[in-house]
Amino acid sequence: MIIRTYRSTDCKELTELFYHTVHRVNAKDYTKEQLDAWATGQVDLKKWDQSLQEHYSIVAVDDNVITGFGDIDKTGYLDRLYVHSDYQGKGVATALCNQLESAVQQNIVAHVSITARPFFEKRGYQAVREQQVERRGIFLTNFVMIKQKGWKT
Repeated sequence: MIIRTYRSTDCKELTELFYHTVHRVNAKDYTKEQLDAWATGQVDLKKWDQSLQEHYSIVAVDDNVITGFGDIDKTGYLDRLYVHSDYQGKGVATALCNQLESAVQQNIVAHVSITARPFFEKRGYQAVREQQVERRGIFLTNFVMIKQKGWKT
């Protein structure tokens, strides 16, 4: 597996990975209605590309297949971290997170799904609060989590 910086030519593949990850991996913790609201399959590629270009964005590649991606902004907000459903539990998220976390000096904040919460807790993130996020009129539970820089996991 290699980790490299995001390229605009990755955008369509990343949006597809996002959709399939949400619908396959997160299905154990969210209803179909919630999954459909979260990941509709209809995305604005220009907006995604712009956001990924504005953040420090990286992708994991294994044998020319993008297996995951993540991004963090200058304030320490870890925006996205998604791993292909066929590559869960193989260290992809850990490798991505290691690199994203090392890119900023300040505390890191992430809005984390029910599914991803145990992964982030193992990395030393603390849940600050549970929240209900509205997507297309549907509410989804997630957690605001913070990792204080200087903590070792």
